[in-house]
Amino acid sequence: MSISKKIKASMSQSSLIRKMFEEGIRLKKKHGEKNVYDFSLGNPNVDHPEAFKRELIKVADQEIALKHGYTPNAGYYETRQSVARKISKKTGLKMTADHIVMSCGAGGALNVILKSLLDPGDEVIIFKPFFVEYPFYIENYNGVVKQAATRADFSLDIAAIAKAITPKTKAVIINSPNNPTGRVYGKKNIADLARLLREKGREHHKAIYLISDEAYAEIVFDGAALPSVLTAYPDSIVAYSYSKTLSLPGERIGYIAVHPKIHEADDLISALILCTRIMGFVNAPALMQRIVANLQHITVDVKIYQKKRDLLCRGLSRAGYQFRKPEGAFYLFVKSPVPDDVEFVRLLLQQNILVVPGSGFGAPGYFRIAFCVDNETIVNSMDGFAAAIKALKS
Repeated sequence: MSISKKIKASMSQSSLIRKMFEEGIRLKKKHGEKNVYDFSLGNPNVDHPEAFKRELIKVADQEIALKHGYTPNAGYYETRQSVARKISKKTGLKMTADHIVMSCGAGGALNVILKSLLDPGDEVIIFKPFFVEYPFYIENYNGVVKQAATRADFSLDIAAIAKAITPKTKAVIINSPNNPTGRVYGKKNIADLARLLREKGREHHKAIYLISDEAYAEIVFDGAALPSVLTAYPDSIVAYSYSKTLSLPGERIGYIAVHPKIHEADDLISALILCTRIMGFVNAPALMQRIVANLQHITVDVKIYQKKRDLLCRGLSRAGYQFRKPEGAFYLFVKSPVPDDVEFVRLLLQQNILVVPGSGFGAPGYFRIAFCVDNETIVNSMDGFAAAIKALKS
């Protein structure tokens, strides 16, 4: 065999999201773009803020020595200091540039964090439903994936997490707002999790790290509050991305933020910097680092996503679908009208509607809709969603 056996096995379980996206390309060629309703991929369609465009032009026009050269592995000091100031203001913690490592998006950040933390056999707990790449990320570094159920409303089930923790538990990953559910974990939920991790850490005489994937941190609706793990738990690490905040997924820019009082802080930060280099990232994109340094409090117009959510929820509710209205991100996780979510997704495909089965997120019986699409796509898809349910009754 020419390729790794491990990768060969991973390919057979590869992302259902990408498979549906590729099916969408095929259908669009056959039926035309406007006749296919592609909700498969979380690719932001809200335009960049004007402030980003202005900053991009300004930085591009500036005469800067080695503008496109290597940066320090941790990133430019000025950018890291700007990030630290933002987090300090939000949390009240005394963050400095030394607690920040710039990254190639949240995905790059998570891989650097896990590479830095995991020894073979270390366990990492994730919550169902989970982002489809988490198991691959963990297994990249010979970690062991442990799945814990969430409650019916997709909030954290503290009792289930307690059962999942063992002497081998090294870390817990949370994602809020959540992909695929849009759930925002409340202050009490985070506080209860922090309390549990402290108790279990004392019991097992070790630090259990809380890794917070905050790719959607700025995309919250209806005034929902997003509590910071950094204020709740000292052994916490944040993986942040500007992909959704500024609609820049293709630019691969984000950061890692480490709590100042985290266990063995100096060693961990040194490990994060080393792993940024040895994993081949070397440094986060230089031009983007310069640009985001001055955009720490700038976001896309979140109200546009909220209106899309409301438009979709109204239409699906009228058609008879069951779901929990998301509080953030741009996903709706819908109960499949039949137990076999893959079967129902195939029915939707017959209506030229592309969604992703919940099985891919560890939650069979659901499907995910990414509503970061044109309003026209949402409106025009409603007849097809209604027809798919009617087909079950015929």
